Amino acid sequence: MSLRHFTPHRNRRRGISSRAQKSLYSVLFLAILFQVFYPLVHGEILRYLTFAVIYTGALAMLLHAFYSFGWRYAFRYFAITFIFSFLIEELGLRTGWPFGTYSYDPSLGPQLVGIPIIVPFAWLMMVHPILVVARRVTQHWVFLYGGAALMAWDLFLDPMMVAANRWTWTFTGSNVPFEPEIPLSNAAGWLFAGMGLIALLHISLPRERRKQGAEFTAVDLFLSWTLFSGIVGNLFFYNRPGLALFAGAIFALVLAPYAFARWLGQP
Repeated sequence: MSLRHFTPHRNRRRGISSRAQKSLYSVLFLAILFQVFYPLVHGEILRYLTFAVIYTGALAMLLHAFYSFGWRYAFRYFAITFIFSFLIEELGLRTGWPFGTYSYDPSLGPQLVGIPIIVPFAWLMMVHPILVVARRVTQHWVFLYGGAALMAWDLFLDPMMVAANRWTWTFTGSNVPFEPEIPLSNAAGWLFAGMGLIALLHISLPRERRKQGAEFTAVDLFLSWTLFSGIVGNLFFYNRPGLALFAGAIFALVLAPYAFARWLGQP
């Protein structure tokens, strides 16, 4: 009688086709490349580059959503995120809740009832990678982790847009540390709005990836670049070392559990 070692069969997924990979990473590369040039230009070129950064970033994350989870996931993600972000921005613009009192500049392009069309696409760019991260880190507190991660991301985004005069705040009282032009209510608003949206998406979207689905490398690259560029940009281009260290430390702290789960956790 011989003894046989039993090795459990792993549920291996095949990667996406080379053509799909090229399309995904080409768009992601463009989104990152546009961000590289962002602090180097000014005026009208900067305005057009803002559109390029957001639309290519949103497209890259939508492509990843489709290649990873399928067209139903991608369609639902687009619809829920676009509608939620539009409504919460409209509420914020009209009432000052939950973000505070602010106004958009016409330089952001076409508007629908006062909300620039580009704004929901910024949410589409940000939310999918955060949902992936939150689901990887925790099962029961996805909404809380996701809301905190979106708030941390916005610590980099809002100062950059305010400095470029894309929107402005009117407030008295406490401001975000190292961000004197942005009220503390904005950080709280992102936390609570982010928790609401992530909770809605977590309930509505499937967790299982396609058998022939994209890996999460694109998400890893996009989030790593966001952290790196946020720190380097504020240190060397925007002359905001305090913001670089403050926002960088918070975003890195939020992403740390994902990094451990991604590289040291179970497959």
